[in-house]
Amino acid sequence: MGPRLANKAAAVIGGGQQPGETIGNGRATAILFAREGARVLVVDRDRDAAADTVRAIEAEGGEAAPFEADVTREADCEAAITACVERYGGIDVLHHNVGRSQGDREASALEAEMWDELHELNVKSCFLCAKHAITPMRARGSGSIINISSVASTVVSPTVAYKTSKAAVNALTHQLALENAPYGIRVNAILPGLMDTPMAIERRAREWNMSRREVREQRDARVPLGRKMGTGWDVGHAAVFLASDEARFITGVLLPVDGGQSINTP
Repeated sequence: MGPRLANKAAAVIGGGQQPGETIGNGRATAILFAREGARVLVVDRDRDAAADTVRAIEAEGGEAAPFEADVTREADCEAAITACVERYGGIDVLHHNVGRSQGDREASALEAEMWDELHELNVKSCFLCAKHAITPMRARGSGSIINISSVASTVVSPTVAYKTSKAAVNALTHQLALENAPYGIRVNAILPGLMDTPMAIERRAREWNMSRREVREQRDARVPLGRKMGTGWDVGHAAVFLASDEARFITGVLLPVDGGQSINTP
């Protein structure tokens, strides 16, 4: 069997990452897409981080390019999709890997401004990128949109904005899947659980005044499957499947990649 994404053009939104000891979901996905034959536009608000991902892809013989964008701005979302279409002749896969929980807290203590900020980043950017990808995908009569949600959207959470924003991503995924099924466009979401990524580990180590090892041990203990967190590669492999023709009859799915966390709630 040949490469699973041969001749496909993909835009990975959030394909850079912050510094850390491990790989993030977006970078891992971009690398795996390229390994499977896709040409990848790596979109990130940090151009240097996007360029690092591109260098990793090119070092393996893959094809990729960086693109700087703030996806809370509609003009930047439109520009990113346009860049993919102009560079690669179309867009077959939109992978939206943007989200943040930092600043969130329980409802009684959450500032309205932080509520707006988190929803703008976690939900609005997802809508805006999909909005502009749909038109060229409809023209081609095919496409795969993959949104990164979170199991926090379905399980008990100590904070309110991240949970509700990711639940909105789930609802958006279902709606986009229904609206675009007649045009051959599939829309699915991946719901990561506790992952060993820089975004998850580095911030918590700082905020909790703990070592990275202690943070990992605490999070590992909460995972039913092997008492070990997942990695960015686990999300990436799920994304490759959903992006590929192997998933041609799958749309509107909310796929937990969580080691059983979502079925282990009170």
